[in-house]
Amino acid sequence: MHASDTRNYALTAEPAARELPAPDLPWQPPMPRQYQPRIALIGCGGISVHHLAAYRDAGWLVTAFCDVDEHRAHRRRDEFQPLARVFTNARTLLAQTDADVVDIALHPEHRAPVIAEALRAGKHVLSQKPFVTDLAAGRELVALARTRGVKLAVNQNGRWAPYLSYARAAVAAGLLGEVQSVTIGINWDHTWCGGTPLEQVHHLILFDFGIHWFDFVAQVFAGRPIRQVSAQTARAPGQTLKPPLLAQAAVQLENGLATLSFDGASRLGPEECIQITGTRGTLRTRGAVLASDTVELVTSAGVARARLAGRWFNDGFRGAMGELLCAIEENREPANSAADNLRTVALCLAACRAADTGQPQVPEVA
Repeated sequence: MHASDTRNYALTAEPAARELPAPDLPWQPPMPRQYQPRIALIGCGGISVHHLAAYRDAGWLVTAFCDVDEHRAHRRRDEFQPLARVFTNARTLLAQTDADVVDIALHPEHRAPVIAEALRAGKHVLSQKPFVTDLAAGRELVALARTRGVKLAVNQNGRWAPYLSYARAAVAAGLLGEVQSVTIGINWDHTWCGGTPLEQVHHLILFDFGIHWFDFVAQVFAGRPIRQVSAQTARAPGQTLKPPLLAQAAVQLENGLATLSFDGASRLGPEECIQITGTRGTLRTRGAVLASDTVELVTSAGVARARLAGRWFNDGFRGAMGELLCAIEENREPANSAADNLRTVALCLAACRAADTGQPQVPEVA
């Protein structure tokens, strides 16, 4: 056997690549230049703490809190904006406040009618994710927002997690060439959902949690038709939580493939690993779940390592609202618009159908 054949067959490591400075990319959460809206929060559950902390750090004013549990609404108000008003009915809030933007942080089964009411009241809306459980309902809300002349965005806060945001920016800048594969693997302990309303979500992993990474895949392969999605779920040994905690999915495009693997029953050694391979380079990040702080970019020129400040919680929440506020200020569609998010929802719902039926599914046209 020729020496070069032996080297290739053995997959011998290449010589160390030249170290390069990290590309300067626009990954930080967006901030409006001057726009200072009045924000109302509808839904004061546990996740709202991160919304409110992000808004406080950004200097944005929350003027009203609403929750069916009045005590919970008062608790959030007292902690973050003591002068704000408290409501227990969303319709009353919309009628009696001068809020410019409404952050609707309700569960999906309660959210769509409240979004519609807010849009009819002339409010810009940031919807919690997943945006909708039915694409037809999502299209109706998008059309209603356009008719009313207001902005409707989705709180896909993972887009502004530093490592995911930097990766998206690298792809958008063409640093990887044409993307051919995305590999995502996450193992962590998701059993904290036991006894909460989230335990009743059948596709807790693929839908409620996985929506962030399906959104990432949709963004990385933006504009490229998806042929089909395969997915499986399983219960972990000894798990008592109602929904399956193990899930995987494969997204097939004409010239590309994304694979996603989730283990939500991993009590030891939690980790998140992401790799994007393109025709001109490879990008990877590996670290704590939702909190990696380093992104490595390898091209023919060498290797660059970006060390990123900040964290998903709460920079991602500041980014989701910040992008909506910038879009209002600049009179344009937000990057996280509901219309854009329909592709993510279609992809995620197709994965859920594939897991339920055992057959590959084609995402609905968003």
